[in-house]
Amino acid sequence: MARLLPRLATLTVIALACQAHADDKVLNIYSARHYQTDEAFYADFTKQTGIKINRLDGKEDELLERIKNEGANSPADILITVDAARLAIADQAGLFQPIQSKVLTQRIPAHLRTPNWIAFSTRARVIVYNKANVKAEWVQTYGDLAHPRLKGQVCVRAGSHPYNLSLGAAFIAHDGEQQAEAWARGLVQNFARNPKGGDTDQIKSVAAGECGVAISNSYYLARLMRSTKPEDQKVVNAIGIVWPNQQTWGAHINVSGAGIIKTAPNRAAAVKFMEYLASDKAQAYFADGNNEWPAVPSVKVDNPALKAMGPFKADTLPVAELAKNAATAQKVFDRAGWR
Repeated sequence: MARLLPRLATLTVIALACQAHADDKVLNIYSARHYQTDEAFYADFTKQTGIKINRLDGKEDELLERIKNEGANSPADILITVDAARLAIADQAGLFQPIQSKVLTQRIPAHLRTPNWIAFSTRARVIVYNKANVKAEWVQTYGDLAHPRLKGQVCVRAGSHPYNLSLGAAFIAHDGEQQAEAWARGLVQNFARNPKGGDTDQIKSVAAGECGVAISNSYYLARLMRSTKPEDQKVVNAIGIVWPNQQTWGAHINVSGAGIIKTAPNRAAAVKFMEYLASDKAQAYFADGNNEWPAVPSVKVDNPALKAMGPFKADTLPVAELAKNAATAQKVFDRAGWR
């Protein structure tokens, strides 16, 4: 198991717990987001409220296990992680408590929140294709990726990854389990190689001609688009982007989200932080700093890469529905051989 890295190395978990009970001007966050740009909104929250943040960074599964093992004595106030499926696992384990906030109800759209956790930023699953070898009209939907004409052309990461499980969950919700399995089987038949690597690897493989098409989270693509490295610009110039399913349910959306731990020692501070995540300033950090879309629809985006991708229709399937179907999606992918 990888070693968890506290942001404040001098604080042990025991010290955090003692401090949490002694000082209501502190907030203990366990985070599975690993973006340096997030430092800006943590610092801004402290500047605005005077509440000091102690942060423990780690992988999702490790953080969940840690909170479970700490039990009622856990110093954790908030868990932040990526993807609806992972947030649902924490919720189903009984780690979260209900969030009661008029601010969040008013600011976060209903399909991006549940009673116990909220999504505060979104990313879209886009289709990336090699402009020299694949025509855009061939890949207008996720379903098109299973068409026989793309045999040996599809690159994708592992079916067990939460990004793909959420996409599978959306497919099940919209078109049913049987249709989702038929799609997954067709996709597997079209693999250019066994699934491996992350989304950036898939994009680069498409640009290099190793495969003709791939699925990627939009923020990986935006990161390459904003890069000043010649090799990254070469990748961007070789590929095209399609917003899938624009005539049906829309492009599938992934989320980053957070919930308040049931035993949170600093609940009032935790609610303030959750409300801060929905503020215009924090929402702008996600868009401009990490190439994500704000969850709050009224927030203006000033990100050249996101603007260059253009407007699109996003799927508004409730995140709770995605979470509910994730386990079924894994079974479907296993049966189809997407591993």
